[in-house]
Amino acid sequence: MFAESEAEDAQHAFKDIPVIDLANISNNDTAARKALAREIRDACMNVGFFYVKNHGVSESVIQDAFSNSKKFFALPLDAKMKIENKTTPNFKGYSPLLSGNNDPNNKGDLQEGFEFGWEDPPVEAQDIANQNVTPKENGNNDGVMAGANVWPEELPEFRLASLRYYHALVNLGKSLFPMFALALGLEDNFFEDKTRHSAALMRMLYYPPQTGPVDDRIIGIGAHTDWEASTFLITCLIRLLLEQCFTILWQEPGIQALQVLNAKKEWINAPPIPGTFVVNLGDQLARWTNDIFKSTVHRAINRSGVERYSIPLFFGTDYGVRLEPIPGCVSSSRPMKYEVITAGEYVKAKLAETYGH
Repeated sequence: MFAESEAEDAQHAFKDIPVIDLANISNNDTAARKALAREIRDACMNVGFFYVKNHGVSESVIQDAFSNSKKFFALPLDAKMKIENKTTPNFKGYSPLLSGNNDPNNKGDLQEGFEFGWEDPPVEAQDIANQNVTPKENGNNDGVMAGANVWPEELPEFRLASLRYYHALVNLGKSLFPMFALALGLEDNFFEDKTRHSAALMRMLYYPPQTGPVDDRIIGIGAHTDWEASTFLITCLIRLLLEQCFTILWQEPGIQALQVLNAKKEWINAPPIPGTFVVNLGDQLARWTNDIFKSTVHRAINRSGVERYSIPLFFGTDYGVRLEPIPGCVSSSRPMKYEVITAGEYVKAKLAETYGH
């Protein structure tokens, strides 16, 4: 068993987060793609986190989304509360400070957020480089997250910038699934029929500075794994959302906040690196691989003295997919660890646990 046998040799007391170059992700050279898959496999087995560079997402698209997120969070509280996510049936919209808590030992997550999901891009946003966006065959396949997004009426440009960035990240996420398949010793199309209606939730996040005496029970995002994901951090970035396969995270440059817990219970910094995203595996992919791929505990603490922003995309499979062990991940020496459940059932349970909703 390829993946199962190598898992026995995995080392989890990492001291840093690997940086992986995606320049060969679309290379027709099989050897080049397999070499890239080996790097990803090592990161998934040993760390559960990695940076990606040469990812193909335009810096202008990223910065436009970032600047518009700052405008949104600067709106008066009453304007944001008009679209609070607890007033919507699908968890989309605005989440105020301390409204979520990823770690039951904490008082709450010191962050504001704005969540939205798939929406066909408006004509103005269909200019994303290398994008081939097609409408979902059936929007009702989004399970617990089904339904329209809600947007602030005061900032029409916020919707446009957010959707342009969202679809660029969805494209990147879809390109990673063949690499995960190759990393597991499978055909590169293994996930293709399981990600046709991929659950993909984006979260704009704002962290106010933590000033004065530090109370470790109130931090940006409590220690957690990403249950729906992914997510480069939903409530690592709020337990927020989906039991995803993985998260793709953009971090504001120059501000350290994200930390990842290694096997020695040491918190390892994952600082912003210009030109990269952070990819972290979520509970869904760990569960699917019988814990051969790692979903690693992480947290975000903003003790920089300044405000901070980040934008994670939590990327999952179709909600109807049954999370049965992937071939090669179960053996007599490594029995199945989890009951079989659909991705949608898992996400719904986690959302209810986090928000009491």
